[in-house]
Amino acid sequence: MSVYKRLEALKISLPEVEPPAAAFVPVVHTGNLLFVSGHIARKDGKPWTGKLGENLFTPQGKEAARGIAIELLATLHAALGDLNKITRIVKLLVLVNSAPSFTEQHLVGNGASDLLIEVLGEKGAHARSAFGVAQLPLGACVEIELVAEVQ
Repeated sequence: MSVYKRLEALKISLPEVEPPAAAFVPVVHTGNLLFVSGHIARKDGKPWTGKLGENLFTPQGKEAARGIAIELLATLHAALGDLNKITRIVKLLVLVNSAPSFTEQHLVGNGASDLLIEVLGEKGAHARSAFGVAQLPLGACVEIELVAEVQ
């Protein structure tokens, strides 16, 4: 099944890709790898702010990470023109705006990981790191960057 049929079956529409708000490019393509810059969590079109373990909790963090994965797919689509060109999601880096006592960054990251596997199947399985950080740009609760291998 094509990636687009899976997205349709999951009732997921890829959002428009917004230009970066700072001095970087959204994607760098080198050889057969695409390095996608970090995307922050958004809710209702605005940064989804908050700190996990303080005013947000793991289910909300997973939802934020899932939303970011959809935005990452939109960025890959804009860069490639066809998500079926992806041969593998290689790596995710998940940064979670965390209270000092919060220890479920790995569970927050599952929101993105699970979505990528749902959409891309075996090609969506990847290596991953998840870190708690003191703060993220614009107070976002989660930020994720991605490396993908393409044809």
